[in-house]
Amino acid sequence: MKKVNSVEEYIEVNSHFSEELSLLRNIISSTELVENLKWSAPVYSIDGKNVVGLGAFKHNFGIWFFNGVFLKDEKNLLEQAQEKTKGLRQMRFESLDDIDKNAVLSYVKEAIENQKMGKEIKPEKKSKKVSIPAILKTAMNTNSVLKDAFSLLTPGKQREYAEYIDSAKKEETKLSRIEKIKPMIIKGIGLNDKYKNC
Repeated sequence: MKKVNSVEEYIEVNSHFSEELSLLRNIISSTELVENLKWSAPVYSIDGKNVVGLGAFKHNFGIWFFNGVFLKDEKNLLEQAQEKTKGLRQMRFESLDDIDKNAVLSYVKEAIENQKMGKEIKPEKKSKKVSIPAILKTAMNTNSVLKDAFSLLTPGKQREYAEYIDSAKKEETKLSRIEKIKPMIIKGIGLNDKYKNC
């Protein structure tokens, strides 16, 4: 998609649907939403939160509802954008005749109310808990410097060391790996740091 600098330019670039996009823009602009340009496309927000966006493609155009999963969708007009998207829903059209102005306005108003109520999909936080192998715990319990140094490492670096120890099959391999990594941990170096700056 060509980078555009305004909503007018976006509509111009998508001239095969310019009349349709203008109509949707007018419907959305009749609400309290604020028009912006994000990701080179029109996006409408309230209190800095994205509510809806306009999109045009080769054979269709439509409105994106950022938290459309919360809409009642009584007229069954919404589609899930992609399988992996949790909140995003799309109202897709192929021509001017497909647009039911009252339905569009009603869905946009409901989306605004949902946003005001704080209905939104929150990003899932990945677990930061690191599972430390027993043999590494034992080594740390007998060496306070090692234990303190390990606790100062980022969860990612802790995980790398834990997996490195865990992946050894034999007990003696695990013990030799612990001896190898002790000075690295004490220096605050991650197991794979030397490869990360290549």
